[in-house]
Amino acid sequence: MSPRKLIRTVRFHELGGPEVLTIDSLASPSLQATDVRIAVKVVGLNRADAMFRRGSYIEKADFPSRIGYEASGIVIEVGEEVNHLRLGDEVCIVPQMGLSQNGCYAEEIVVPSEYVALKPAGLTFAEGAAAWMQYLTAYGALVEIANVQKGDAVLITAASSSVGLAAIQIVNSRGGIPIATTLTGAKKAAVLKAGAAHVIATQEEPLLDSLRSILGENNLKIAFDAVGGPQIAEIAEAMSPEGTIIVHGALSPEITPFPLKIALRKSLIVRGYVFTEVIKDIERFRRAKQFILSGLSEGTLKPVIDRSFKFEEIVAAHHYLESNQQIGKIVVELD
Repeated sequence: MSPRKLIRTVRFHELGGPEVLTIDSLASPSLQATDVRIAVKVVGLNRADAMFRRGSYIEKADFPSRIGYEASGIVIEVGEEVNHLRLGDEVCIVPQMGLSQNGCYAEEIVVPSEYVALKPAGLTFAEGAAAWMQYLTAYGALVEIANVQKGDAVLITAASSSVGLAAIQIVNSRGGIPIATTLTGAKKAAVLKAGAAHVIATQEEPLLDSLRSILGENNLKIAFDAVGGPQIAEIAEAMSPEGTIIVHGALSPEITPFPLKIALRKSLIVRGYVFTEVIKDIERFRRAKQFILSGLSEGTLKPVIDRSFKFEEIVAAHHYLESNQQIGKIVVELD
């Protein structure tokens, strides 16, 4: 039996900063009956990747650990039970749990076929690698849970991130009013151009007063928060009665208090959320795929690419990821 092909794969052997990432040569994984083998063209980076590498993510690494939720590429082998994909198909990887084993930062990956989607013809490979995590995350919160309707005011924090920009696009597609936050005014123009109706720079403008100035009192229907921390109390105070606060991230290093008295007074829903709520539910997952693929094909959903790195520059790419300079998605190209 001939030895299996060696594949360059990014791994880390200890928790830490970007420097812990190494490019290792691993034997090409075997293919099961329902799997697809993909030659990777582009990898998409997420803030979750950096948190996972540092040990602060909801999923913990098993060393030596792979990394990466998203990629795009070309199908080069299919399992005997796979009927909907063929050799040569251009595809995107839908995020799945199990990063230590299933990480996408590699020249070649084997993926269960249910986590492989055809790349819409109008998308580049970079856009294909930038689409699924951001739209799955925003879709599950804003469509499945909050059910954004025409005229609903929706607060979107950390809005210059890929998930934040995705949320703006989804709210606009449903006729809502996206109100975005960034830390400083440096990104205001770009976020407004991306479709936000209003942008608040939270280090320069008081959040609660700004929301009341924009909306009046008690007119914020939905909040989609990536930050957490003390500002949750201000968000709660701005909410309309029976409003919904969905916290999907923990960018703030400070403790996130539960705004009990405000929640009682206004009958608020305050809940945590992660994209796996969607992929673990067959019907939600089906609806999400249909929504995202339709939006990508029609152009109502359009990934924003901030910057591209080469595969050999993965450490530099992660430094940039943690710099918070980006507006949109960082990608890594393998060709």
